[in-house]
Amino acid sequence: MKKRIVEIFFILLGAFIFALAINLFVIPNQLGEGGVTGITIILFYLLQWSPGLVSLIINIFLLIVGYKYLNKVTIIYTMIAVIFNSFFLDLTESWNISSDELMVNAIFGGIFAGVGIGLIIRVGGTTAGTTILARITNKYLGWSISYGLLFFDLIVAFSSYFIIGTERLMLTIIMLYIGTKVMEFIIEGLNPKKAVTIISKKPDEIAKQVNTLIDRGVTVLSGHGYYTKASREILYIVISKQEVVKLKKIVKSTDTHAFIAIHDVRDVFGEGFLDISKT
Repeated sequence: MKKRIVEIFFILLGAFIFALAINLFVIPNQLGEGGVTGITIILFYLLQWSPGLVSLIINIFLLIVGYKYLNKVTIIYTMIAVIFNSFFLDLTESWNISSDELMVNAIFGGIFAGVGIGLIIRVGGTTAGTTILARITNKYLGWSISYGLLFFDLIVAFSSYFIIGTERLMLTIIMLYIGTKVMEFIIEGLNPKKAVTIISKKPDEIAKQVNTLIDRGVTVLSGHGYYTKASREILYIVISKQEVVKLKKIVKSTDTHAFIAIHDVRDVFGEGFLDISKT
């Protein structure tokens, strides 16, 4: 129960921050947006229709259409996010800040939007609209949710060209990109690490040096070459970004013919990293 309350709190906080992004930075500077919000902003520029009300109507319709792609908890969280996002859009409609710098407003609009949507998605909710489409592409095409959102958002953003003009469209694209990177950071975690796979003829020597010089554990996997069928020991190591250079030096000094693959990893838990029981 406590966990649910915390998650709902973050959904409300995310909805509020996203509403601030729209009312403090986007609309006052005639910028565009992506997704359903972008459509509501276009309608606001053309017809002065309330973004909060239009957003609520469109998102409820999309939620009905896309409910089968979401589980029960996500549907409930999404309904909360949609309702309160519309509420906060109306609540903060008259709020403003004193800034005439378009680039600054675009940057902060992206940051606020990325944090807001990121908080909602991180705890299992969505903002409906293109987030549902992004979840579908994530499920069936393997796209990350953040980049799926960017793709669909750009489609809507480009459609606002004839209303906001070239300069503001370019600033909108910059804002959406910043929002995507911030959202990715919020969703995927604050604990970025690197996972390294090493195939070498001298796995024992490399593993010993990793244990001694970097003080990291090494997992040894069994494998074999497809053509040669020769058995090989494959090393799997998770390290921080700062330790990548040290590891490369170890491998280079031990086996110049070794194969190394380095992958981005986030939210690493376990011995030597974060305690999963405290998360």
